[in-house]
This record gives sequence, structure tokens and C-alpha cells, in this order.
Amino acid sequence: MRRQLGKLFHSHSLPSSISSHTARIRFHGYRFLRTEKVSNFFSEAYFPARERFLEAAVACNARVDHLALQARGPEGQSLSIDIAWRGSIRPRQVIVHQSGLHGVEGFAGSAIQLSLLTEPPAIDQDTALVLVHIINPFGMAWLRRVNERNVDLNRNCLNDGETWQGTPQGYRMLDRLLNPPTPPGFDFFDLRAVSSILRHGFSALKQAVVAGQFDYPQGLFYGGARLQQGPSLYQAWLSEHLGTVRRILVIDVHTGLGRWAQETLFLQGSSSAADDQWLSQLLGRSLVRVQQDPTLGYEIRGGMSNLFSNLFKHAHGIYITQEFGTYPALKVIHALREENRWHFFGQGHPQHPIKQKLKRTMCPDSENWRRLILNQGITLVKKAIKLPPIKDRQTE
Repeated sequence: MRRQLGKLFHSHSLPSSISSHTARIRFHGYRFLRTEKVSNFFSEAYFPARERFLEAAVACNARVDHLALQARGPEGQSLSIDIAWRGSIRPRQVIVHQSGLHGVEGFAGSAIQLSLLTEPPAIDQDTALVLVHIINPFGMAWLRRVNERNVDLNRNCLNDGETWQGTPQGYRMLDRLLNPPTPPGFDFFDLRAVSSILRHGFSALKQAVVAGQFDYPQGLFYGGARLQQGPSLYQAWLSEHLGTVRRILVIDVHTGLGRWAQETLFLQGSSSAADDQWLSQLLGRSLVRVQQDPTLGYEIRGGMSNLFSNLFKHAHGIYITQEFGTYPALKVIHALREENRWHFFGQGHPQHPIKQKLKRTMCPDSENWRRLILNQGITLVKKAIKLPPIKDRQTE
């Protein structure tokens, strides 16, 4: 328990040997970019990030689509999910790289995508690389994890037959702690949270809190009452353009879970242990299934992987959630909690210190953190592109 509490409170420093002025270095096996200031790939807000993404897509002759949304930005700006497509028009295998499913977490994924468009990797003739830029643009523009209806889009994609109801008992028990109906203010959150952890256990409370709930519309991790516009439009686009692929590998980028700058790859979907091992060897990465090691993550209800598994039953589907750690769990939850309070019981403008704090929690200003994240993200995509063609695998 002491070890778990330490993970909740203490940040994780980087080795002092890493220098932001080094043109090329290695760390844990990752080869780093020549760019001396990696932060140049990171945008400070949604609209500059979108503009840079689209300019880079046009410059490398990528095909670009826009899925226009009804939601608006802080100054009434239009919002859309933007998609850049490189490679085969009729691919047999596709790598889909997603950013910003959780809005404010989108800065890292956007930076990875900008780099992939700035220095495009080579793609085989029967392969396509599809970069989906900020699935939740409202969340990134307003510095929220959720969309305009307070819906967590990674809890919004239910399987057929599921109902938009239900909340874990542990969440109900902690509702007043998680979602106080007041503006942000000091209320002994850390002390009360640790008290609950000591009584009920960290793993059990973590699973209950973040799994997804459907009964508290102003609460954290709310899954909604219906499929939201963004996922609905995205689902239709995928069905229209990728309906005939033989293999689809999805990389969904998130931040805020795990140790500082450390990558964790969560593998979802139904596949054999042999397939998991084959994929892990080819990617050169450890792949985690939450069911096998719940200490690293948690199971969720309504995850976007459901959307892909329902759409691509005919294909070999691989869904990887790429998580990059920032700060300890209690600090992340506290930042989300305070932003949610400010949104509902304060002014809610993105320039408020509470929202800026959430942004820095999900995308630290550290040049070293950004360097590690960018290179791990790029490396995974390049490895995925080089997976052997389907015809070369006898098991498929």
C-alpha cells in the first residue's frame, strides 16, 4: 500500500544526462530526432495545431477530409475532425493513428502527427497511413477531457445491446468527492482521497472511478445517453473508406497514465496469445492486456475500440492504446476534477489558471518529456508500417 501511495503523490524525474541541446541521442533504445527543439512540434492551442496539421498534410500531398461538427470553439469558431491519408487509395492494410479522443490530451498526438507529415515515412503500395487529428476538437479547444455535452468519448461507444445506464457502486460512493457542486477551492481532496484508498484499496477504487458511468451527466467519466456526433461521423467515414481492408491497426494516443514520459501500450480486441507475441516481437514493444495486469491500467465500458471491432469483423483488427505518463494519479484526477468544477460552476474560459493547469498536467512543458514522447510515438508508427504483408502470415 505504501508503494501505491508513493505512485499517487510523487513525480518521476528524468536522468540528468538527457540534454535538450543534443542533436541525436539514445534513451531506452529510442533514436531521437535531429531537431534540437522538439517542442517546435507541439502547439499551444487547438487552432494553431489544426492549421499546422492541415498545412503539413497539403505539403506532402496527403488526401484530406473534414468531418464538420456542430460544437463551436471559445470564440464561436467552427470545429471538425480532420483526416490526412497517405499511401494506397485501396489498401489491404491500414494504420490508423488517432489523437485527441480525450480533447486536452491531444497535444502529444498532434505533435506526433505533425512530425509524421513533416518527414513522411515510406509506405508500401498496398498500405495506407491514416492520421485522424483530434477526434474531440471541442475538448482540446476548451481544454477539457470531454465534449460539449460533458461526454467522455472513450466511454461513449457501447456494443450492440448495451444500454446507456449504469454506474459502478464505488463511483456512487465517491460522487460527492469527485464531483462537488461548487467552484474550485481547497477542500482537503488529497486527504479524503487517501482515506478512501486506505479503506477500499487503490485498484478497486481506480476501476470503479474510471470505468465509465452513465448516471451523472455533470460528473467525471460520463458515457452519455446516446452516441455522440463525433464518433457517429467518424464511424460513417471509416465504413465508407476502409470497409474492404484486410488488416487495420489502430494507434490511439493518450497522456496522463503511467510513470513520467514512459510509454505503456494497451492491446485490445480478440486475438490469440501467439498473435500477441508475434505483434510484440515485430513492434519491439511490450504489449499489455489490462485483464492480465490490472495494476497498469483499467477496463472501461464504451471504449472506442468497440467501434472498430463492430465495423471490421471481416478484418484482422489490432487496437493499441498508447499511453504516455505525466504525473501521479491523484494529481491527474485532481486536475480533471477542478476543471470540471470550473466548467459547471465557474466561467469556464480556456485561459483560466485551472484549465491551463490541466493542460500542463496532460502535456508538461518539459522539453525532455516532449522529446521522449515524440520519438516513442514516431517509432511505433514506423514499426507498424513495416509489419509484414498479410499474405506473408500463414495464420491470417
